[in-house]
Amino acid sequence: MLGACAVVVVITLVRHKRAPDDEDPSETPDVIEYMTMWIGVVYAIVLGLAIAGVWEARSAAQDHVQAEAQALHEISERVRVYPPDVRDRIRGDADTYVQYVVTTEWKAMTEHGHVTGRGTELLATLRHDVTDYQPKNDFEAQAYQPLLDQMAAADQARNARADSTGATMPGVVWFGLLAGAVITVCMVFALQIRRTRRELILAGFFSATIAFMLFLIWDFDAPYSRGIAASADPFLNLFPHVKG
Repeated sequence: MLGACAVVVVITLVRHKRAPDDEDPSETPDVIEYMTMWIGVVYAIVLGLAIAGVWEARSAAQDHVQAEAQALHEISERVRVYPPDVRDRIRGDADTYVQYVVTTEWKAMTEHGHVTGRGTELLATLRHDVTDYQPKNDFEAQAYQPLLDQMAAADQARNARADSTGATMPGVVWFGLLAGAVITVCMVFALQIRRTRRELILAGFFSATIAFMLFLIWDFDAPYSRGIAASADPFLNLFPHVKG
């Protein structure tokens, strides 16, 4: 943002010194003012749509984490009707998976943008323990199908989390955003702004605002790896005995 302000101020000062003596900034053609307004409005709409898109992707990523953690928590709670050895094995597998996700896999997601094969194996082990058990009575049979549903929900949430680890904005969109920013700021100079303090401040704020918006889009573009990113807190909240 400071760099954008500095560029605008420096270019304005240099342009003012090199301008001919008979130049009158007040005689800007009406068509240039109209084009500047039109370009600014269109670019503002594009920026708004881009920010809304990456924010929605970030929120969806957090929802995937919450759904996965909740499904695993339900599995751990619902197996209380099973025999102690089966119950403890399933709960132990769930804890092992959660421990791996919050300590190892989350780091791989933030640094490399993908989930790990080891996490998939641990979830498959939990699935096998849940599906391979044969209920011994009607009470256990009533809990069996809901457990399968929660297992499917956890697997689906994990797949959704894996699909949302990468960047959401295509390269061509970034090209349009950056090119639009350059064009929009250049149109400010087309209005022949003068070296008054008020105009320099307004031009600097205008450029800094565009830079800030682009930074927000870049920050939200990777839902799991940048400043305002989705977190593993749902796992830690529902599995407090697991250390992050």
